[in-house]
Amino acid sequence: MAAAATGPVPFKDADDDGTLAAAEARSPLPKEEFGDLVAALPRKEQYLDGRLYEGFWLPEHYAPGIIAFRRRFTPRADDVVLASYPKCGTTWLKALAFAAMTRAAYPADEHPLLRLNPHDVIPFVEDVFTDGHEAKLDMLPSPRLINTHTPYQLLPESVVAGDGGGGCKVVYICRDPKDMVVSLYHFMRRLQPDLSLAGVVESVADGTVPFGPMWDHILGYWRASVSRPDRVLLLRYEDLLRDGAAGEHVRAMARFMGRPFSAAEEAAGAVASVVELCSFERMKALEVNRRGTAGSYKSMPRDAFFRKGVAGDWANHMSPETAARLDGIFREKFRGTGLTIVP
Repeated sequence: MAAAATGPVPFKDADDDGTLAAAEARSPLPKEEFGDLVAALPRKEQYLDGRLYEGFWLPEHYAPGIIAFRRRFTPRADDVVLASYPKCGTTWLKALAFAAMTRAAYPADEHPLLRLNPHDVIPFVEDVFTDGHEAKLDMLPSPRLINTHTPYQLLPESVVAGDGGGGCKVVYICRDPKDMVVSLYHFMRRLQPDLSLAGVVESVADGTVPFGPMWDHILGYWRASVSRPDRVLLLRYEDLLRDGAAGEHVRAMARFMGRPFSAAEEAAGAVASVVELCSFERMKALEVNRRGTAGSYKSMPRDAFFRKGVAGDWANHMSPETAARLDGIFREKFRGTGLTIVP
């Protein structure tokens, strides 16, 4: 593995020889350990069947793994948790964070993001714990980058409180809910062609969307970023898209993660190199992101993660009345918080 002695390293590259397979096979899976608990939770059938756990509708398949993550995960002080609501810039955030953290570890033409999908580089903890790969996560060298859709309110206490050897940092990305709806609709239609946009809108509006209510998901991380700015950084997808703004936010994120760009790196164009490596056009054109699938549950075609990469596409899919309805719901939910992500 052509990497530095320290992390982050691609999750897919860890345990190349499969030495952990036997150990993992002996460990009980969360669905066995927490299956009865999950089975007793309120359930809703939809495009991803959900179970209501402590106020959030978790995808049924992932609920046991999220509970295991919450109870068993032990953070390291230099871990960085990349958090997001689904379809709000997750893939881009993973690529930017990994590229920024590993900018000195690989030659430009041998970077892992040229041969691996961002979701193969940084693991979803939902997949890690659901599939019983905790030992593989443990063997990653520090610092580790991990990713989750888990609400802040359900993160392990050791992550939230920062005690018990924790103290890791969290980077969260959010997006205009209307664009999230459209992105989720197109994404899930790759698996369910008969899915209706109206159905996705309703699930968001009534709070039963997977990992929802979406407003509570966003507010959990927003409030944490306000009260603990040294520990939680909140980014807006639309801000990253503004002309010339991506570099500014990459600098801020690298500084927050503990690997700021030096003056020499700035002069050499290192920030621009990270932005270019992770640009939507370049990632979408890579063969690894055009073929095959990613994810162990309902594996998705890799090209499904690179649809448009724009803001405002909602206007091409929903009526002004539907847009106004969603905006009104989120304005009301965010009233008095200081957060504005809708017009």
